[in-house]
Amino acid sequence: MKAVEEVYAFVQDVVKKTGAFYLATQDGDQPRVRPFGAIDLIDGKLYIQTGRKKDVFQQMLKNPKVEICACADDKWIRIAAVVVDDDRVEVKKKVLDDIPVLRNIGYSEHDENTKVLYLKNATATFFSFTGAPRTVRF
Repeated sequence: MKAVEEVYAFVQDVVKKTGAFYLATQDGDQPRVRPFGAIDLIDGKLYIQTGRKKDVFQQMLKNPKVEICACADDKWIRIAAVVVDDDRVEVKKKVLDDIPVLRNIGYSEHDENTKVLYLKNATATFFSFTGAPRTVRF
């Protein structure tokens, strides 16, 4: 299994168990953390989704460095990456098709609000209470 596929599977499992992973951004000199539930794997890239109008997207425009944390049971992952905006309609459609709840709350591949971003230059570290940390890159 490729590193990105392993990371995706781990975060997806956490979302199924807990409903969310957490995304950290920078807002001036203040870190901001919030729950996210939308993550997808498309063409070997890990994608997140948000709205153009949200503060989190504006923060990522100013500083594209983010960190994701997902935890369930006695295991967790931290992912440090740079987000890259992907404005292609076909990618937006795939994310919305794969995560239908996003359509249910009003997102569309044809609106001006839907934003999908992929993780670039990512470093993911797997942790547990019982083993040594393990790091992968994608």
